[in-house]
Amino acid sequence: MAAVALPMESNPDTMNKYLQKLGVPDKWRMVDVIGLEGEALSWVPRPVLAIVLLFPLSDAYERHRAEQEIELQSKTPEVPKDVFHLKQVLSNVCGTIALVHSVANNTHQIELSDGLLKRYLNDAQGLDAAAKGVLLENTAAILDAYKDIIRSASHDVVDAEEPVNNHFVTFVHKDGHLYELDGRKSFPIDHGPTTPDTLLEDTAKVCREFIKRDPDNIGFNIVALVPSQ
Repeated sequence: MAAVALPMESNPDTMNKYLQKLGVPDKWRMVDVIGLEGEALSWVPRPVLAIVLLFPLSDAYERHRAEQEIELQSKTPEVPKDVFHLKQVLSNVCGTIALVHSVANNTHQIELSDGLLKRYLNDAQGLDAAAKGVLLENTAAILDAYKDIIRSASHDVVDAEEPVNNHFVTFVHKDGHLYELDGRKSFPIDHGPTTPDTLLEDTAKVCREFIKRDPDNIGFNIVALVPSQ
C-alpha cells in the first residue's frame, strides 16, 4: 500500500528536526528568509545551499505553470546530469520533495549519515524523475519520519485528507545556473546564471516574480538551507 503524507509546515524548527531524522548533520539547518531585499537578505547566514519557497496554488499560478509546461515539452531542455529532480506522485508530499531536492543537490557539501535519505538517494541513482517519485512514494519510512515529528509536537496535526492549496519548490545552484526544482513540473527550470555567492539574491528575484503574479495573496514563505552558527 502506498504511504499517506501529511502536509508540511514552512517552519524551520520542524523542518530541521525532520532533516536530522533523515540523516542530515546538525551543522546544516533551515532558517527563515524574512524579506527579499538587500538588508533582509544580508542577515541570512552563508553559504546558502538551497532556498525553499512556499506559495499559493492560485489560478494565476496554474495558468503560468500550464504555459510553461507546454514550452518545456516542446523543446525538452538540456539539464546537467547532476541535477537531482523527482516528480511528485503523492498528494501533500511537496514539502518532503523540496527538502530532498535541497539536500540531494548538495551532497558534495552535506555529509549524510547512514539512514533513510542516504539509502533513498543511493537507490534513486540512475532513475528518471518519474521513477524517483515512485521510489519516494514507496519509501514509507521517509514519510513516516515526518509524521512522527508532527505527532510528537504540541500542536494539532493537519489531516492528510484536508485540501492543501499551497506548494513548495526548491532553488539550487548547479554548473553556474539557478534551477527551480518542482515535483509538479516535467523538468527543472533554468532561471539563468548564478553563483554560490549570489544564489540567494538571484533566487529572490525569481521569488518576487511569483509574488507579482499574486500581489494580493499573503501566503508566501521562504526558508534557506545554511550552516548552523
